[in-house]
Amino acid sequence: MAPKAKDKPKPSPPVQSQPSISLEDLFSSLHRHIQNFEYDQAVKVADQVLAIAPGDEDALRCKIVALIKSDGIDRALSTIQASQNIPIDLRFYKAYCLYRQNKLHEALETLKSEERSASVLQLESQILYRLGKMEACMESYEKLQMSKTDSFSLELKTNFIAALITAGRASEVQRMMDSFKVKATSSFEVAYNTACSLIEKRKYADAEQLLLSARRIGQEMLMEEDYADDEIETELAPIVVQLAYVRQLLGNSQEAIEAYTDILNRNLADASSLAVATNNLIALKGTKDVSDGLRKLDRLIEKGGGAQPFLLAHGLDFKLSSRQKEAIYSNRLLLLLHANRMDQARELVSALPDMFPDSVMPVLLQAAVLVRENKAGKAEEILGQFAERFPDKAKPILLARAQVAAAAGHPQVAADSLARIEDIQHMPATVATLVSLKERAGDVGGASAVLDGATQWWTNAMSEDNKLSIIMHEAASFKLKHGREEEAARLYEELVKSHGSVEALVGLVMTAAHVDVDKAEVYAKRLRKLPRLKEVNVESLERTSGAKNVESSHAVLVETAPEEGKEKTKARKKRKRKPKYPKGFDPANPGPPPDPERWLPKRERSSYRPKRKDKRAAQVRGSQGAVVREKQDANASNPTKTSQAASSSKVAVGSSEQPKPSSKSRKKSRS
Repeated sequence: MAPKAKDKPKPSPPVQSQPSISLEDLFSSLHRHIQNFEYDQAVKVADQVLAIAPGDEDALRCKIVALIKSDGIDRALSTIQASQNIPIDLRFYKAYCLYRQNKLHEALETLKSEERSASVLQLESQILYRLGKMEACMESYEKLQMSKTDSFSLELKTNFIAALITAGRASEVQRMMDSFKVKATSSFEVAYNTACSLIEKRKYADAEQLLLSARRIGQEMLMEEDYADDEIETELAPIVVQLAYVRQLLGNSQEAIEAYTDILNRNLADASSLAVATNNLIALKGTKDVSDGLRKLDRLIEKGGGAQPFLLAHGLDFKLSSRQKEAIYSNRLLLLLHANRMDQARELVSALPDMFPDSVMPVLLQAAVLVRENKAGKAEEILGQFAERFPDKAKPILLARAQVAAAAGHPQVAADSLARIEDIQHMPATVATLVSLKERAGDVGGASAVLDGATQWWTNAMSEDNKLSIIMHEAASFKLKHGREEEAARLYEELVKSHGSVEALVGLVMTAAHVDVDKAEVYAKRLRKLPRLKEVNVESLERTSGAKNVESSHAVLVETAPEEGKEKTKARKKRKRKPKYPKGFDPANPGPPPDPERWLPKRERSSYRPKRKDKRAAQVRGSQGAVVREKQDANASNPTKTSQAASSSKVAVGSSEQPKPSSKSRKKSRS
């Protein structure tokens, strides 16, 4: 086929000049798009403005803000970096973009040189909140509050309340809300945060009711804003998870398990709520299904590299608080110990101190790993060293050390650990534990000194719930047990004088009877006599059924002959009981007596006769020698039977007792 000829080029139409759009019209269009939330169109118009007037500050700012509003964070950051040569301060927008990308340290560094305006303080406080630096975060919020800015919106107030709770200052929430003139039901976010403050104050029932209100308010508000059903569920997922957690704290474990399971089955888009639900569900189930718990946690934890060997998936490192992340890692380590995966447990526990440097949980988990490896002494050592380095965090460490030492059979180490916790030193439970540990260690004097110190402390204590009587009573019992009757009697006497306790009076009488009989008699008179005790006849009581006359029974056993001049006591006759007969038996017509040998086996009875073998089948029939040949053939074909027959013949020959001939053989011999 021949090639086609080229067409002649058509003449081009004359170029028409495009009508030029003024910057004023472009800015008007840009303003209109921003007012209508048409951010993509706003970006296009801003580009048109920048094409006409490169470096225009207003157009550049509008473009960056529009990109941020439309979640184009990467494009916004690229635009900022491309505009470095333009003399315009875009560091605040750069810090915000870095914050949205979870590059928190870079964002905080970018804000350092900025002026402390309200917007800068607000962004700084949010970055510090994400980093878990709550003290610095509260300082920024307090500076923001002191600036008396008009931009203290409801959202900012909500963040302020959340920061207070996370910083451990939940008791200040109500006062702060009063100063803000904000009610708990102002929005579902405020209601949620207020419920969290109630949880911190252990008002679980009130928190449950407020969370229910928050869920209702959120559903109504989001439906009015035309949110889709799945979007509403995602927005309210934190409230649902927190509600399940409150029910878990209230003891409704089954309801909490059902709620957590329902959240996980729906697989909501809120990754942080799913992570919290997964962790709490595993904590509720405990060690019932270790492998399933590890599988669920492995979806949340992934291997990192370099300075961070472990990371949380789905960006959870920046969505969860430090306490929540610590709980997830701790639960995974505990499950690894229950599953006996010691290598993975060692790997994880070695990374936790760097991940949570301000927490005591890593050293407690390290001690748990050492105890599981039967290295209790090493665990006691590291716990003791940590308590010495950080005395302000020593209380849970010393309690754990005492428990490890007591379980390992080191009572003195356990007692020394408890003795270093001053604020619980004189509580009854601590005193009882210390006394028991020192007794096990053989230090009776030390145990007595603990009781004396506790008695002295409670004597001087000015509290409504005074435990002096309990401590003194236990101290007196301890001293009496270890042979210190005088000290015990003194304590009982003080108790009687100060409290008038009947138990103390009884103890004083019993104790003073060993050291001071006169004092015992004096205090015995103060014991109240039982009413109507004189009306009781002791002799009649002894004759009642069930009473045992100890003296008379002793006389019967010891006395062998009556003394002269006294009547011989009559021997007590046994009461004859009627014999019990079998059912249907008539004693008047008993019939023949039963066989006395009825309990013996049949072969042992005198009437037993063994059955005789019928020898008629062994008679020889046919020609002579026929039977012999059959036996030989049978023996040749079955060697086992042959050997058995040979062994039996040997036993028969070797027997010293000759078998008696049968009656038939005797008859044949006579004939």
